[in-house]
Amino acid sequence: MFTGLVEEVGKMKGITKQGEAMRLVIGATHVTDGVMLGDSISVNGVCLTVTSFDSSSFSADVMPETYRKSSLHQLRAGERVNLERAMQAGGRFGGHIVQGHVDGTGKIVNRNSDANAVVYKIQLEDSDMLRYVIPMGSITIDGISLTVVDTSGHSLSVSIIPHTLGETALQHKHAGDTVNIECDVIGKYVDHLLHFKKPEAAKAESKLSTAFLLENGFL
Repeated sequence: MFTGLVEEVGKMKGITKQGEAMRLVIGATHVTDGVMLGDSISVNGVCLTVTSFDSSSFSADVMPETYRKSSLHQLRAGERVNLERAMQAGGRFGGHIVQGHVDGTGKIVNRNSDANAVVYKIQLEDSDMLRYVIPMGSITIDGISLTVVDTSGHSLSVSIIPHTLGETALQHKHAGDTVNIECDVIGKYVDHLLHFKKPEAAKAESKLSTAFLLENGFL
């Protein structure tokens, strides 16, 4: 599990592709401190497994499902990426629950200044993801825990303070660029519970309803 607080901006040192399979070599110094084989590191919001490392870089494999679902296949050598190690038990929970399981991608429509903040409007590749996006709710953009400002049509907006922008690779993204999106996992579980259909042979009268969830503090 991650929290969406980027620890380091790494640099792509090498990319090897074989069809829809990839091997990434990422330059980094902070997230490699104490790293072990098999550890999880979020790369632009995608949970990847460390397969090799040294003091200044680590490698990770990207399987076809991740290739198709995320923007990692668009990475180029020298590009900057957001990095975060998996959260340790007892660590500070500064963001929100982030799994590193990308729901899809979005394209930056525009980037505008708003006093000391920068507002990004992002059009979702799959508009169905908006069912999990609510104003003032949490969302992960390229591995960054952010608050949704508003939604409109197939798009959402997020506002970013100077510190977050300066400490992440999002500062290098502009209109037309693609970003990874992970919606709030709590909303996804609630939606699944409300709409889950049992196989015909195993169907039984369900006591789960919106009223039940409200009464018991789940909504």
